[in-house]
Amino acid sequence: MEAEYEYHGLKAETWDLLRGDYSTWPDRPFYRAVIERQGGRALDVGCGTGRLLLDYVGAGLDVDGVDNSPEMLALCRDKAAAHAIDVDGRLFEQRMESLELRRLYATICVPSSSFQLLTSEDAAAAAMRRFYQHLQPGGVLVMPFMSKLWPGESAPAHLQWSDWFPFGERTRPEDGARVRRWVRTMYDLDQQLEHQENRYEVLAGDAIVVTETHAQSPATRWYTQEQALTLYMVAGFKKLRMTRAFTEEAATAEDPTFCVFGTRP
Repeated sequence: MEAEYEYHGLKAETWDLLRGDYSTWPDRPFYRAVIERQGGRALDVGCGTGRLLLDYVGAGLDVDGVDNSPEMLALCRDKAAAHAIDVDGRLFEQRMESLELRRLYATICVPSSSFQLLTSEDAAAAAMRRFYQHLQPGGVLVMPFMSKLWPGESAPAHLQWSDWFPFGERTRPEDGARVRRWVRTMYDLDQQLEHQENRYEVLAGDAIVVTETHAQSPATRWYTQEQALTLYMVAGFKKLRMTRAFTEEAATAEDPTFCVFGTRP
């Protein structure tokens, strides 16, 4: 199943369901602390169904969201309405590499490694320029990166598809149907690209009643710490620093997940 944007169909519909309770994920207080420290308006890039944005806006923070999936944004609006959270004028349907908003921000965050969905180096560089242009002077861009997709394990075979493996199963509360996600991956170790296929199944009893396959080839690009810092430097950011995952501790060379901060002068 293909579309001009990645999160559509069952992939969008089941995003929240298959992730369960994400209220305790460590990035939630991490980005909130950054936004509160910076003050002013913030932009959540790749806001999706509002995993972070609705919590922040509900707490009184001035946060906008942008996503390229109209389906994810519709789910975000539905959730906002259900919780009486006003998101009118806060949600925008745009791609990060062509971002064009009429606002400047004190903070821009790109959670969930969404930046790595830009598999083209040109698109990644364009997005960095757009982020820079949408920050006010002194504004901060913070993004997480995954540099090692298999920490502590041997790298997978080059350009060979894995077997399908189960990646989650949940019961849909509205009708009791079970929803399953299966994944298989292939890695281009030279180009630092992951290719991925996802198969979604909806089961009534033991019978599969709906199935969708979503293919992204490539799906994500991974970065070394040096490469991530170079992205920021080329775009003009200053005061660069890296932290270990979603903490304020300095990252080490062995950290598979790290966050990079950069400031627009």
